[in-house]
Amino acid sequence: MSNERQIQDEDLMDVAQDPEQAHRLRKALKVLAENPNVGGKLQEMAKEVLSGRIGMKEAIETPGYMDALGDRMTQIRRAAEDQTMAEREESREKFAAWQKEQEEKEDQERAERDGPSGNIVTAPRRGGRSHRG
Repeated sequence: MSNERQIQDEDLMDVAQDPEQAHRLRKALKVLAENPNVGGKLQEMAKEVLSGRIGMKEAIETPGYMDALGDRMTQIRRAAEDQTMAEREESREKFAAWQKEQEEKEDQERAERDGPSGNIVTAPRRGGRSHRG
């Protein structure tokens, strides 16, 4: 897949509400495409969309792909229902830690994408320290 053309965030704006959502959608598709535990139609759909062979809108309208997504969601729901209270609490804690890590990564990516704007914030502070009165 690395030799193929890869779509960009902008290519998902036909289904995303804003650039940030398009970015998150593309990242989610990459996880589906690259995770060996996904497999099947769901992984195929992610690879097809990421390569640009089909659009996200078309994927959403393809019954086989949406059936695969529905099946996976059902598996996730059943697994959650079968958890003990201790397992649920452990899952909540793991999710909270994972979510914090993801937010930090997204903040860092956003800062890198936005580029020089981060320097504007720190520049006045440096200048302010050198002018003591």
